[in-house]
Amino acid sequence: MMLERPRRNRKSGSVRDLIRETRVHTDDLVYPLFVQEGKGIKDEISSLPGNYRWSSDTLIEEIGRCSDLGLKSFMLFPKIDGKMKDPQGSYGTSEDNYYLKVAQDIKSAHPHITLISDVALDPYSSDGHDGIVVDGQIDNDASVALLQQMSVLQAQAGFDILGPSDMMDGRVGAIREALDDEGFINTGIMSYTAKYASALYGPFRDALDSAPVVNKDVPKDKKTYQMDPANKSEALREADLDVVEGADFLMVKPALHYLDIIHLLKENYNLPIAAYHVSGECAMVLAAAQKGWLDYNQIMPETLLSIKRAGADVIISYFAKDFASLKTT
Repeated sequence: MMLERPRRNRKSGSVRDLIRETRVHTDDLVYPLFVQEGKGIKDEISSLPGNYRWSSDTLIEEIGRCSDLGLKSFMLFPKIDGKMKDPQGSYGTSEDNYYLKVAQDIKSAHPHITLISDVALDPYSSDGHDGIVVDGQIDNDASVALLQQMSVLQAQAGFDILGPSDMMDGRVGAIREALDDEGFINTGIMSYTAKYASALYGPFRDALDSAPVVNKDVPKDKKTYQMDPANKSEALREADLDVVEGADFLMVKPALHYLDIIHLLKENYNLPIAAYHVSGECAMVLAAAQKGWLDYNQIMPETLLSIKRAGADVIISYFAKDFASLKTT
């Protein structure tokens, strides 16, 4: 006689729903969006189908549609015209930066949403790096000083949470100090705690034209500041520092290829754990679905579920709108 029959708890959809351990909700999701200067723009990103570069007016409309689907949180990335870039990323610390005006317009139109920024120099740098290049190297401390300025301007513009994506040492504490000094004690910091030097960022860099330039005087990649994909325990060291320095969220990037790191941080820290399901990870699924090799409406939610099951409290994904749309049908 067989007393243990696990299949009894799988015998119907209602029974499976009753005991389901992990669920993804639209509340868990952050939708990353790309913005560029101009009007009436909706420019599809060829390497990330279904995602677009928006102008402020069309973006505000898109956020409205997403809000109607139940999405509440959005992360905003700027595409900067090449003529506005320089080695110091000066436009990023300018009060005239259109990115700041877009944030103000979004929060005015949709005050109920959570708006998350990108704090890094690479969209603004003619070198394509997240920090200032000095004598062929990334100058950490000079870069951090600029990130402080950028962060205060973004807080003034109305961003609810700032996302330092640069991986400079000490930047979380420096940004927290700068924000507090200017009275922005309630502006959160979602630190890119374990951001790996991954090969999966290609479509994102296409969207923003932000890849490192090919130049003998500039580092050819970001490996001196982003983490080595081979390293696991180093993520704990980075997280320890971010916690002490005042981070409000700890992020792992990429997500799918680093589920073990998400789980590691979840098991060791009490802060919310965010996971950035990056452009390359999404593009692979989209390409397979377009070829007919995978059923998109099945693999897409399964993918997000795996990230949630690993321990992510917050999932940043280009699939957010599609997931929300699927849930409402």
